[in-house]
Amino acid sequence: MEKVIVRYKLKPGKAAENEQLIKAVYQQLHREGMEGLSYATYKLDDGLTFMHIANYSGEGKAPLPDIEAFKAFQAGMQDRCDELPVVYHVTEIGSYNLRYDYSGSSVESDNN
Repeated sequence: MEKVIVRYKLKPGKAAENEQLIKAVYQQLHREGMEGLSYATYKLDDGLTFMHIANYSGEGKAPLPDIEAFKAFQAGMQDRCDELPVVYHVTEIGSYNLRYDYSGSSVESDNN
């Protein structure tokens, strides 16, 4: 089981390119699926800082870095960033209703 939060800040003018690369990752995930993975990406209000939150409930490390769209996303990361990604391995203390449908919208659930 692995839970990580990744934070980085882009150079001005690189947000649109970054978002397109991220969207390609989600398109591949929705097409092919990845058992045990919960994954979300957020853009902060400065428009340049991004956070990715990944929870993988399978054994070992999440296989996300192995998919082609994620490899393409990572390929130009150094050129796009003012602040390179920092990976935080985290332990969940608690959560409430933190579930998303395929469009990224919050989903209400009585099972949480």
